[in-house]
Amino acid sequence: MTFPLPVVFVHGLWLHSTSWRPWIELFREEGYDPSAPGWPGDPDTVEEARLNPESVAGYGIDDVVEHYAALIEALPVRPVVIGHSFGGMIAQKLLGQDRAAAAVAIDAAQIKGVLPLPLSALKATFPVFRNPANKRRSVSLTAEQFRFAFGNAVPEEESAALYERWTVPAPGKPLYEAAAANFNPHSPAKVDTENSGRGPLLLISGGKDHTVPEVVTRATLKQYRHSEAVTDIVNFADRGHSLTIDGGWREVADTVLTWLRQQGPETGR
Repeated sequence: MTFPLPVVFVHGLWLHSTSWRPWIELFREEGYDPSAPGWPGDPDTVEEARLNPESVAGYGIDDVVEHYAALIEALPVRPVVIGHSFGGMIAQKLLGQDRAAAAVAIDAAQIKGVLPLPLSALKATFPVFRNPANKRRSVSLTAEQFRFAFGNAVPEEESAALYERWTVPAPGKPLYEAAAANFNPHSPAKVDTENSGRGPLLLISGGKDHTVPEVVTRATLKQYRHSEAVTDIVNFADRGHSLTIDGGWREVADTVLTWLRQQGPETGR
């Protein structure tokens, strides 16, 4: 018996899993079996998440990886994992653990070993780092903070609409873990970048991204230099951190689909 290839979408901080809905519809039309499970503690809807902000508080990177690993175990075959922001880090960790047939990391949060720390990234994450107690809490963004961190490359009206539609509180712990990664030999932000037997990986960056600037994604690519597995990179020069949810999402999604087809029958449909 053959199964449609599963695709697991993993969101990052401050976006609800339902923000992947257009991608899910497109990938289903293309013959995949897509899903977008939330992080541990995520309520089912944006509205519920806003009403229960502390439901996600305290969850860290390892908690999220184990959550998705358990979901993957229940699938008939290894899926393609597509993640945005911290979801991109999670996708890389799952791929390095051989739990995925392939992975796409879009504007992925920096993994252990990545050194660049642009000022824009510091400003984008300041709402979390301004209070050390936020490591144990959930944190919400204001519309202005979302505009800088996500919506800077789209019109202000579109940024405001995206904020109202998709944003939810996010746990502060993953950001603290990533910030300390290069000082912690056992950091949960560590990825097995030397695994030459893993499936292919596509890194995608936005040239105008304030939260994960292009220099961070290119530094991530260098971390894979000792692996013989396929590791590709694509940059959308005029795009910001909202590139998976704004009006240009289809161009990014089509690029991902084309790349998956190029990787062969295990990932193409």
